[in-house]
Amino acid sequence: MVSFGGIARKFFGSSNDRQVKGYSAQVPAINALEEEMAALTDEALAARTAEFRRELADGKSTDDLLVPAFAVVREASKRVIGLRPFDVQLIGGMILNDNAIAEMKTGEGKTLVATLPVYLNALAGKGVHVVTVNDYLASRDAEWMGRIYRFLGMSVGVIAHGMDDDARRAAYACDITYGTNNELGFDYLRDNMKYERGQMVQRGHAYAIVDEVDSILVDEARTPLIISGPLDDRSDLYKSIDTYILQLSDEDYEVDEKERTANFTEDGTEKLEQMLAADDMLRGESLYDIENVGIVHHVNNALKAHKLFTRDKDYIVRNDEIVIIDEFTGRMMPGRRYSEGQHQALEAKEHVTIQPENQTLASITFQNYFRMYDKLAGMTGTATTEAEEFGNIYGLSVVEVPTNLPIARDDQHDEVYRTNEEKYAAIVKDIEEAQGRGQPVLVGTTSIEKSEVLAEVLKKANVKDFQVLNARYHEQEAYIVAQAGVPGAVTIATNMAGRGTDIQLGGNPDMRFEREIDAAVEGEERQAREAAIREEIARLKEEAKAAGGLYVLATERHESRRIDNQLRGRSGRQGDPGRSKFFLSLQDDLMRIFGSDRMDGMLQKLGLEEGEAIVHPWINKAVERAQKKVEGRNFDIRKNLLKYDDVMNDQRKVVFDQRLELMDAEDISETIADMRSEVIDAMVARHIPENAYAEQWNAEGLREDAQTHLNLDLPIQDWIEEEGIAEDDIHERITAAADKAATERAERIGPEVLPYVEKSIVMQTLDSLWREHLVNLDHLRSVIGFRGYGQRDPLQEYKAEAFELFQSLLVNLRQNVTAQLMRVELVQEQPEPDLIQPQQMEAHHADPLTGEDEFADGETLTRPMANPAMANPAMAPEARDAANPESWGKVGRNELCPCGSGKKFKHCHGAYV
Repeated sequence: MVSFGGIARKFFGSSNDRQVKGYSAQVPAINALEEEMAALTDEALAARTAEFRRELADGKSTDDLLVPAFAVVREASKRVIGLRPFDVQLIGGMILNDNAIAEMKTGEGKTLVATLPVYLNALAGKGVHVVTVNDYLASRDAEWMGRIYRFLGMSVGVIAHGMDDDARRAAYACDITYGTNNELGFDYLRDNMKYERGQMVQRGHAYAIVDEVDSILVDEARTPLIISGPLDDRSDLYKSIDTYILQLSDEDYEVDEKERTANFTEDGTEKLEQMLAADDMLRGESLYDIENVGIVHHVNNALKAHKLFTRDKDYIVRNDEIVIIDEFTGRMMPGRRYSEGQHQALEAKEHVTIQPENQTLASITFQNYFRMYDKLAGMTGTATTEAEEFGNIYGLSVVEVPTNLPIARDDQHDEVYRTNEEKYAAIVKDIEEAQGRGQPVLVGTTSIEKSEVLAEVLKKANVKDFQVLNARYHEQEAYIVAQAGVPGAVTIATNMAGRGTDIQLGGNPDMRFEREIDAAVEGEERQAREAAIREEIARLKEEAKAAGGLYVLATERHESRRIDNQLRGRSGRQGDPGRSKFFLSLQDDLMRIFGSDRMDGMLQKLGLEEGEAIVHPWINKAVERAQKKVEGRNFDIRKNLLKYDDVMNDQRKVVFDQRLELMDAEDISETIADMRSEVIDAMVARHIPENAYAEQWNAEGLREDAQTHLNLDLPIQDWIEEEGIAEDDIHERITAAADKAATERAERIGPEVLPYVEKSIVMQTLDSLWREHLVNLDHLRSVIGFRGYGQRDPLQEYKAEAFELFQSLLVNLRQNVTAQLMRVELVQEQPEPDLIQPQQMEAHHADPLTGEDEFADGETLTRPMANPAMANPAMAPEARDAANPESWGKVGRNELCPCGSGKKFKHCHGAYV
């Protein structure tokens, strides 16, 4: 039975067809300008850029200039790099200009397509970012396509790993900037840790085109970018908490070894609360009050360390350190550490030296980074299967661009074998047959390990001349992948290896010129050698076509259909012949998902013999259904992670926007006065309850708070004893005393220095509290899932408590800034600049496929300070001054506070810093 939708598509075309038709309507207008552009001199063609910019300044929009701008870029491309964009490439460019994703098959020239909208949007002068998956592609594309932009009078920059801030700033200042997603994201995070606008490297987020958009915005988006640094020494905290666990009995906790969980019972929670309260480590009445989220995290870690981790099974103690043992291989993993304080809990348990825990200083997901762009677009060969995710998360539609020539590839049905051994035997046989007739073969694997396993199998079978790639050495691999179309070549690659490089039958001439002809060779000699290489490639191409074109042989189905389609799409570029086939076994990861045990039994009953394959369209459909299930589950996981990150992202925006306002403000004295006023409001409200009698007012508490937060010793008790005194009178007297003290201090410091001192203290305090807040959010996130057992929505609970923690951050910010500024004094002796060590930071981004940290080799980032001599303006050279917290140095949490209040530091000034 034919559906109504099917009939409608037959007569009116699909939604995608109608969109493409709409874009196609502008193609004749661009083509009509071709002769006019061809008649212009190089100078006149380049001068059109200045004309377009004038028109934009006069009120025209970029869409108004699309037709003539595309015509200019097409002509420049012909003259500079010898490539003329096809009509379908013009359509791709329009899609990219329209906040959408252009899905274009491999070999359709996506790199060239991007030049059209990049040029058009760069005319506004706000900067365009072209994002690639690795440094090699960023450098290659910036050089290759940069020739077109420079010809038209535009500047081009590239961001690469290892560049210093000055070089980065210059690259971002260009009209067009190429870079990887990691570098752009880390630059954004680092910029929001700077103290002056002039130190920042990025200048905004106007327009970005993301190449291989599915890889960056879906695959890589599973893990956030993180900049971390070491925390202060907290070994006393870990040791104290460890002693509490030793005092618990079996009734105080429950352990589920199967699920690897350990939880406190009600009795255990009560015991812990009593022990924590006795040591002044409990805030409020309950262990599960929001103020104790960090303590809850650490006591849970300590319980796991004692009850779930077994010495000499999960870890060993060697050379005064804890070494993890891999649960699968039984091998030691030196250098690897458990995160989130778990390793420190084990170190406390075994009484070895406790190493500092790394603290998240800044983090962001790719979803939230790329959603900052005013205009975002992407291009890839495979995006349709993830269209829902692109639409829901990024607001990007996916438009499939027709190929320039019809696809002639033969996509064959999957072959399914019972065991891996049978599958590999069939693969070896197929490769030998293809190599024998001169057909190039690209063998796709799902991981580096499986590439190496297959390579061993081919070696044992004496298969000659094969290459193994695994997406680790991008530049070298790009050359090998580019030559994978040579007759008889066998190239084993993971799905990511050499991505962004076109496989041409016969080989890639440009890469061979680069490898085989010395750069010093010029003139007629160079032309002759290039012509000889082109002639050889043309001959090899005909041989490869006669043998059937590129054969993509996949050794396994990936959990995502999109990645299978990427691999398949390597063959059959620009109308070339080709074929593809997937070899599966019931022992493959994906096949196990939908009951391969039952299928194995069924195939044995049907009499399937060893080495025999089952081939049927139903198998393809069954595998596709399994893939859809996995894709749906992964999407749900990413969507759920994003919901939690959105909570932090809203707070991140507030903090980062506040930092920018502080940087830009010349004078923040009004902000400081507002903070001081709010601190006084809170103090008075806390100790003088509304509608309470004077006898109920807490005079001593108010006096202590005035001493702590305002550095004022005020006769509060005397004031309260005055007849007829009102709450407003107390408030006014405290305010007047604080304003007078602040004015006198400002006069001593001087109007030239004071604005800088105020801004420096506010920004450093904000940064310190934000870092502490990130740690609290991490700890909250790790335990919030337990709320689900109480029939409460963990996400809503997380939102509520994260908001409460953020409100606490703002209160602490006001109190901390006020307390410091009411004590600050300008000290003439400045410390030696080399005594102030910039904070050490590390960048992290886990590879979503392997779990390995892509920056594990140790990218150390040094945080620049605005002015080292002024970074801590009240630093005294000698002993502690009670009135000057900046002179105290490091104070132990349980020491008496140096201010003389008689309280422990953690309950006095230590509560706010």
